[in-house]
Amino acid sequence: MRPLLPGLLAAAVVVGCGFGLHAALGALPVMTLCVLGGAVAGHLLRSPARRAHALRRLDARIAPGLAAAGRTLMRAGIVLLGLQLVPADLAALRLQGVGIVLAAVALAFAGTWLTARLFRLPGDEPVLLAAGFSICGASAIGAMGQARGTARDASTPIALVTLCGTLSIALLPFANEGLGLAPMTFGHWVGASVHDVGQVVATAQTAGTTALAAAVVVKLVRVLALAPVATLGAWHARRARGPAAGGARAPILPLFVVGFGLMVALRTTGWLPDAALEAGRIGQELLLGAALAGLGYAIDLRTLFASAGRSTGAAVVAWAWVAAVGLAVAHLLSNGSFMI
Repeated sequence: MRPLLPGLLAAAVVVGCGFGLHAALGALPVMTLCVLGGAVAGHLLRSPARRAHALRRLDARIAPGLAAAGRTLMRAGIVLLGLQLVPADLAALRLQGVGIVLAAVALAFAGTWLTARLFRLPGDEPVLLAAGFSICGASAIGAMGQARGTARDASTPIALVTLCGTLSIALLPFANEGLGLAPMTFGHWVGASVHDVGQVVATAQTAGTTALAAAVVVKLVRVLALAPVATLGAWHARRARGPAAGGARAPILPLFVVGFGLMVALRTTGWLPDAALEAGRIGQELLLGAALAGLGYAIDLRTLFASAGRSTGAAVVAWAWVAAVGLAVAHLLSNGSFMI
């Protein structure tokens, strides 16, 4: 544990800065700021132009702890994320509405995966990018990478999903000025197409409380898809490697996915007091923020910029696809009788 402390403290500093900047700026969500903070720190410490002896030593001291944060704290944060799924809010969509949102998740995942494959993104990046765009941003990428044993491929998808999700905060309200959507319809669109939960809140609140409530409900259904999608991803990776593959194989049902499901079930019982739920929310934000700082630190900005044309092109096409699917879902939910 002792060798990990410098990196864990560095992650805590990034999270603290993220919360501070969020309080000062308001527009950018904390999770986005944590990814960006980790990426900037990694670039400054590892840039060839700044490879002074002191910086090399600092990088060597904090890198193990930040890597551990990206693995272990990510799993713990995803477990606590299950406490944020409010059964009453999900019930408000009714069964047909939930089915429509889950079908949209499947379409978003398939379209993003196909786009990433067409743009020839390497390794497991197509699957990870698809998880991030279709479910809940960098958290879903981390969960899928952990489930499939391919977290090493997560840095570029995390950078891309953070970029596109941040652009959504500005672009979707701007697009709505031309589309003239009703607040509830706009909220459904945001909930069905924006990636990170914090980005959903930041985008939807521009149209008022009605839009914000509608966006959060739809987004919660997408988050609910995290457990089955991660489990399917783990099963597919295990099957693809086959019995002859060497080394330890990821379990078909990862333990953190089990924990996520148990937290959802616990929230459903109504046993937990408000204070416990608030503590869980704060703990989830702190753990995921530290994990995303660690994953952000692993992003090699030079490699990302070297393949910027291909990777950014894939992300932009996928973002447009998910936004189009989300707009269709918004019209179906707002014009149909799916809300109680």
